[in-house]
Amino acid sequence: MALLEIIHYPSKILRTISKEVVSFDSKLHQQLDDMHETMIASEGIGLAAIQVGLPLRMLIINLPQEDGLQHKEDCLEIINPKWIETGGSIMYKEGCLSVPGFYEEVERFEKVKIEYQNRFAEMKVLEASALLAVAIQHEIDHLNGVLFVDKLSILKRKKFEKELKELQKQQKRE
Repeated sequence: MALLEIIHYPSKILRTISKEVVSFDSKLHQQLDDMHETMIASEGIGLAAIQVGLPLRMLIINLPQEDGLQHKEDCLEIINPKWIETGGSIMYKEGCLSVPGFYEEVERFEKVKIEYQNRFAEMKVLEASALLAVAIQHEIDHLNGVLFVDKLSILKRKKFEKELKELQKQQKRE
């Protein structure tokens, strides 16, 4: 397994619309394993392939369990997801490994139902609510070139742009 480089905003790569996965082979399995290792090392709960430079419609989500740990066997590997149903509304404070250090509330669907394939190309259906539903929406947005900061109000977006400029100035000084 290998740690992959996470691409940061404002890289244009993050605006790429990802392509369907067609080869469910050992290369794909290695990419998923590397994504998981990268996500855990970066203290994230989700990662879309495009965030590590792979323009493929796949993502992983690994929510912490009651013991506070993220167990590999609980990791959801979602490939070629398609929306079946959405409902309700929830505000959730989100962050993103591609937008480090910035957290803001975003409105999302409270419940979602998706169809997807696993690493073995088997079709699955998943119903989710609360944090899992939010994470699924956040990561699927990445597959479509959308970031959570795109969903902010004008005022919150200006706050984000200001904080980003300050961070970039600080990094140049270091």
